[in-house]
Amino acid sequence: MSRINGFVGRRDFLKFASIVGIAATAFGDNFWNTEQTAIADIHPDNPNSVSPNEAIRRLVDGNQRFIYQKRKYPSQSLERLRSVAKAQYPFAAILGCADSRVPTEIVFDQGIGDLFVVRVAGNVVSDTVIGSLEYSTTVLGSQLIVILGHKRCGAVAEAIKNEPLPGRIGLIIEGIKPSIERVKLRTGDSMQNAVIANIQYQAEKLQESSTILAKLLREGKLKIVGACYDIDTGKVNIIT
Repeated sequence: MSRINGFVGRRDFLKFASIVGIAATAFGDNFWNTEQTAIADIHPDNPNSVSPNEAIRRLVDGNQRFIYQKRKYPSQSLERLRSVAKAQYPFAAILGCADSRVPTEIVFDQGIGDLFVVRVAGNVVSDTVIGSLEYSTTVLGSQLIVILGHKRCGAVAEAIKNEPLPGRIGLIIEGIKPSIERVKLRTGDSMQNAVIANIQYQAEKLQESSTILAKLLREGKLKIVGACYDIDTGKVNIIT
């Protein structure tokens, strides 16, 4: 496969994706069948490449601005809107909880086209989540993935209760339960321990379940970190 700027070239990636099944997993069976579908988003030359550490710095700085009410509201102009309509180069990908109190771009003081955001209750890793994050890294060039959980997460609380749930809600909770087992005997705040454990578990699951992301990690072209948002203060703490 040809590589440009360390990432798989457009045509080769599309051929490769059809083999490994990314299309069927993340975007539907027909997504990769025609190259035209994704051309608007795929540009082998990323003029705005951002290293993982620089991406973390931008997120931390933006969160500080949010906390102290010194937001710059960057990349939210009409000019920016028109610019990213042509191509997107998000400097980081975020897997966050769907909780309405954790609006990703707002808490990091970022704008249009800055972040590739995937949100699902409990920030649970699934096949569709993996496919989306593979796309953000391999195609769009994001070199940082943040697993963003938050204090007093309702999905984690349900996993701790371990009670039957209606509909498809239980499927989400099942994806959290393995992390709860890790901290059952741990002292301290059991709820917060479980939230942190779930963030760490989902980060591990993401790495272990994707050969594409694992390869980028080995090559030093990607970093995956955990983070926890405090819904009382607005602060995001990076978890190592």
